[in-house]
Amino acid sequence: MESVRELLIEQMGDLYDAEKQLVKALPKMAKASSSDQLREAFENHLEETRIHVDRLEQAFQLLNVKAKGKPCAAMKGLVEEGKETMEEDLSGPLMDSAIICAAQKVEHYEMAGYGTLCAWARSLGLDDVVELLEATLAEEKEADATLTQVGGDVLSEAEFADEEREEGAQRKEVGAKSSAKVKSRAS
Repeated sequence: MESVRELLIEQMGDLYDAEKQLVKALPKMAKASSSDQLREAFENHLEETRIHVDRLEQAFQLLNVKAKGKPCAAMKGLVEEGKETMEEDLSGPLMDSAIICAAQKVEHYEMAGYGTLCAWARSLGLDDVVELLEATLAEEKEADATLTQVGGDVLSEAEFADEEREEGAQRKEVGAKSSAKVKSRAS
């Protein structure tokens, strides 16, 4: 490799492959989600991810290069880690939280990649390419923010459910003690 342009094209290929891997992985993450809010977030991001693939194809076209993926080992590992997470025996809210963690690792990888590509394209004066890449970078940041917000909601729901179970157990215990006192007085 002898130029920033070649490096840009190579790394666009890496993200092109990464995005295509995600098009396959996101429906599985949505299906494994117990939270409707999380499922919807994954489904929405799936549609955005398809647009990310299209934008990268447009960027390749602007560079007069055939859109070609370079196998992205990092994304393969992140997707595999997410798959392993989904195979664990976790309750709904815990599973959702674990899936969110895996998904945010993906988002941060993408943000790092797109941020660097934007800088390289900008340094080359490729304003049309920068515009495409920045649009995707903004959506990746928004997806990450959404996952953070949903993650808080999922944990709040889990804490609320734990508190409800605890209060129910306490009421049951108090009720049992009251019944025992009533029975002992009746004897």
